[in-house]
Amino acid sequence: MTLAVLCVSLLVIILDNTILNVAIPTLAKPRSRGGLGASASQLAWIVDAYTIVFAGLLLSAGSLSDRFGRYRALVIGLSVFGTGSLLSSFTKSADVLIATRALMGVGGAFIMPSTLSVLTNVFTDPKERGKAIGIWAGVAGLGGVGPITGGTLLSHFWWGSVFLVNVPIVIVGLVAGFFLIPDSRDPSSPKLDPGGALLSIAALGTLLWAVIEGPAHGWGSSTILTAFVIGAVLLLGFVIWELSNTDPMLDMRFFRNPRFSAASAAITLTFLALLGTLFLLTQYFQQVLGYSTVKAGAVLLPQAALMLVFAPMSSIWVARFGNKVVVTFGLTMVVLSLILFTTLDAGSSTWHVVVVVGLIALGMGNVMAPATDSIMGSLPPAKAGVGSAVNDTTRQMGGAVGVAVLGSLLVSRYNSRIVHLLRGRVPVSLIAQSKGGVGQALALVQQPAGQPYRAAIIKAANTSFVSGFHLAAIAAAAVIALAAIGVVGWLPARAHDHDHEDAPEAGPVPAVTG
Repeated sequence: MTLAVLCVSLLVIILDNTILNVAIPTLAKPRSRGGLGASASQLAWIVDAYTIVFAGLLLSAGSLSDRFGRYRALVIGLSVFGTGSLLSSFTKSADVLIATRALMGVGGAFIMPSTLSVLTNVFTDPKERGKAIGIWAGVAGLGGVGPITGGTLLSHFWWGSVFLVNVPIVIVGLVAGFFLIPDSRDPSSPKLDPGGALLSIAALGTLLWAVIEGPAHGWGSSTILTAFVIGAVLLLGFVIWELSNTDPMLDMRFFRNPRFSAASAAITLTFLALLGTLFLLTQYFQQVLGYSTVKAGAVLLPQAALMLVFAPMSSIWVARFGNKVVVTFGLTMVVLSLILFTTLDAGSSTWHVVVVVGLIALGMGNVMAPATDSIMGSLPPAKAGVGSAVNDTTRQMGGAVGVAVLGSLLVSRYNSRIVHLLRGRVPVSLIAQSKGGVGQALALVQQPAGQPYRAAIIKAANTSFVSGFHLAAIAAAAVIALAAIGVVGWLPARAHDHDHEDAPEAGPVPAVTG
């Protein structure tokens, strides 16, 4: 029952991460037409404000939950997230919405690591913990629920409903959690590490901003390069600070343990490829195949359902074959699925899409749960909060890099291909206007100058997008293949639970109190 409440609390984060994308076009509409009149820059910050704050605060939130109590951190997170959702749903200004989204990011940073750290301290038996993390990972893979939920809400209600839907979920989590979630904390009561917290927030926030803004400003621009340098310096400063601190927020000795470091690297690279390709898939569904928002979400539902099946089952295979074999198998299936993405084109059937996308769930279900269990099982239970925060931070950073880098690869290939396909067939001025993506091409053919060339421009745009999508999928497959090689080389075949010889002593296992 505790696990059910934790999964409900996690669901609010997973739902919000994907549901907002559906509402972006509505938010751009003028107020007279039911929107907020948000500019392109404001729309970007409505998304990015949450992501940057969320990822930047994860390590600090996880550390604080170890120090002051994981259930208490979850309550704070749900309360702040629910308040931010309520304020977001009724705001009348795009600038205010950016601020309330940042507030939701603060709440999310406390919710996600708290769910996993509470779970780890409730399920102390290694086999039971593996099963519980499998269910947790299955819920974490329910991203496909967001688009169809958002599309359904927007077809019946105003744009604020995509935020308001979070509130009843938060209330259920708070009320049920009061009765069913026990509290736990690090019994050694370590001192706070404000220096480490500030350095981690500044480093992660700066690096994430550079990654997100890289495609817009250009990866070689002075602004982005400066941000990367500053972020790298701050990250190095964080590492040095933590190594010299007697009470570090994140003890760097954890990374000596190959279970911890290899699993963290595998999750980072997996989410780089997964979230990057899913970001492109949503564009492929709606702009190339012409799916509605609801249908685009519905196509992803089988993937979410398969994740709910395969992630919990992974603990059975881990018990029989070991972490190394199961995670390597999962990564191999993801590579195979990404390679099959190259069979998708502008005329692919829905069943073709469902099968190819669904195959990724088989792989991800056998990566997420065992890798997460490796991270959490390699640490003393007293450090579950910061351990789960590392797990969540790797997901967020990997996903952000994947969206930015794979998106840039697609746009670069798209631009070169569409210029080649349209050269000599349409005026040069129209070729320039068709660059940037299928959305720009579709907007162009609605204009009087573009209408005579409608068929040629749309065909070239779809062909160019598919070509860029194939390139991004191959790049993602190469990244996952590297992750598989790393797992084979460094992830131990089997876990020896409570074997923390490479981690610092953390005192006795904390008592769990009601």
